[in-house]
Amino acid sequence: MRTRPHSPAAPRRRRTAALAATAAFALLATACGGGSTGGDKGSNDSPDSLTYWASNQGSSIEHDKEVLEPELEKFEKETGIEVKLEVVPWDSLLDRILAATSSGQGPDVLNIGNTWSASLQATGALLPWDAKNLEKIGGRDRFSSSALAAAGAEGKDPAAVPLYSLAYGLYYNKKMFADAGIEKPPATWEEFQETGEKLTKDGKYGLAVEGGNPVENAHHAFVFGKQHGADFFDIAGEPTFDGPENVAAVKQYIDFLGKDGIAAEGNAEYTKNESVRDFATGKAGMLMWQAAASSLASHGMKPDEYGVVPIPLPGAEAGTDAQINSMVAGINMSVFKNTDNIDGALKFVEFMTSTEEQTILNSAYGSIPPVEEAAKDKAFSTPDLKVLRKVLAESSAPLPQVPDESKFETLVGTAMKELFAQAAAGKEVTTGDIKERLTEAQQQMQK
Repeated sequence: MRTRPHSPAAPRRRRTAALAATAAFALLATACGGGSTGGDKGSNDSPDSLTYWASNQGSSIEHDKEVLEPELEKFEKETGIEVKLEVVPWDSLLDRILAATSSGQGPDVLNIGNTWSASLQATGALLPWDAKNLEKIGGRDRFSSSALAAAGAEGKDPAAVPLYSLAYGLYYNKKMFADAGIEKPPATWEEFQETGEKLTKDGKYGLAVEGGNPVENAHHAFVFGKQHGADFFDIAGEPTFDGPENVAAVKQYIDFLGKDGIAAEGNAEYTKNESVRDFATGKAGMLMWQAAASSLASHGMKPDEYGVVPIPLPGAEAGTDAQINSMVAGINMSVFKNTDNIDGALKFVEFMTSTEEQTILNSAYGSIPPVEEAAKDKAFSTPDLKVLRKVLAESSAPLPQVPDESKFETLVGTAMKELFAQAAAGKEVTTGDIKERLTEAQQQMQK
C-alpha cells in the first residue's frame, strides 16, 4: 500500500459552504411538490410544436444536436409537430427540472436521470404512465424489467419510460496492462489493488475517478455499499447513511485516491468527464464508467485499445447482495403533466421509444436499448456492450426508489467530494471523518 504524508487539514469553510448549498437544495426540493397540478400552463401552448429538454448524452452539446436534430426532423415530417430542442448539461439538469416543477413552467417532454424517477414523481409534476398511457406507446412489455424498475416508486404507475440504458463496467488500457506485465484484468478488489499499484508509476496512475462529481460519487457509494452488505435507506425509506457498512464502503472508494494512492490528487476536482479523458489519453490505466465507448472515441481512443469487464467483486464467500457491481443506470423520458399538447407529447415518446429510433439513438451514444426488440440488433453485440448488457441483466440493482433519492445523491455525493479534497490535500481520511460527514448528510436529509 502506498501512503501519502499528512498536511494541515483543509479549511472547514469548504465544508460549511457545502452544507449550506445542500440545505438550499433540500428547500428547493421540498418546495416543488405539486408544482404542475395547479392552473399554470407549461411553456408551450401550440398543438403543432413541443419543447424537449434532452440530457447531454454525447461528448458535447453539439454532438447531441448532431445526433438528435435529424431524428426530430423525421418526427416533424411524420406528424407535423415541430420539436424545439434544448440540450441541458448534467450539472444543471436537476436544478432546472426542480425549478420547472415548482413554477409550473416546464418543457412538454424531458429526459431525467433514472435515479431521480421517484423523487420527481413525488412532486406530482410528471405524467403517470398508467396502463392506458403505456398502451399508447406499445405497452410495458416492450421494455426490459431492469429498466422499468428504475422508473418510479414501487406500487405506483411509472413516472417515466426508459430511453437509454447503461451499466457500469471496468475499462482497462490494454497497452498499459501489457507494459506493466499484467496478464488479465482484475476480478476481485484484492486483484484490483495489486493491478492499480503496478500501473501507478512514471507519472501515470492505476485509476481515474471523478471525485468532484457528487452524482458519480453517490453511484459508487451505493454499489460499494451493496457489496459491504448495506443500503443507504432502510425498508421504510429512512436514511441509514452513517451505518458502519456504508462508512466502510465510502472509505474504500476514497482510499483509491488517499491511502492507496492509485488515483491522482487532481482527480478530486474532476467534475465533467475529465477522468474519461485521462483514461483515453493514457494517464490512467483503469476507469469505472457507464458505457464509455462514444466518449472514448471523442478523445481518439480506438475500441481495440481498451477492454471492458465487470467491476470487481468481493471474494466468493460474500453473500448475494455483495455480488452487485453496478447500479441500474440510464436515462428516462417523462412528460410534464400540465403540457398543453398531451397528444403530441405521447406521440413523441412513442417515436423516441420505437424500435427503429431506439436502435439509431442507442447506437449513436453507445448505450443499451431498454426496448428489448431493439437490443437484439447486432449493433449492440460489440464486446463492451455484451459485458454491460450481462451486468445490467444479472448483477445490477436500482438505486432506492424513494422520494428523497435525488437529495441522497447530492448530500452523500457532496460529502464524498469534500473527503476527496481532504485526501488530495494530503490529510488522512479516517473512518471517523467519514462517519462524521455521513452523519451530517443524514441529518440534512431528515430536516
